[in-house]
Amino acid sequence: MVKRIGSNRRKMRHILRHNYRTRGKVSVSRTLQEFATGQQVALVGHPSVLQGRYFRRFHGWHGHIVGKLGRCYEVQVRDGNNQKVLRVHPIHLQKVQ
Repeated sequence: MVKRIGSNRRKMRHILRHNYRTRGKVSVSRTLQEFATGQQVALVGHPSVLQGRYFRRFHGWHGHIVGKLGRCYEVQVRDGNNQKVLRVHPIHLQKVQ
């Protein structure tokens, strides 16, 4: 078998790359956004913030807010027939209309 080089954050620089118009400082409003329990959100990672980031497989997925744990939110995502709960910082979440 081939031995993989690197950690689970491998290739994240290219997956989470910003559009050139949205680069710069992190907005405070996005960092402090609030979500209600049961609200639908999208997992869209912010490349310059490492804390509270989910595993890269879930990038672009949608889920529901289950609860809050410290600063992070617990997001329930459906993975096939399984329900998984991820703890995600609010900067990596976007509201879904």
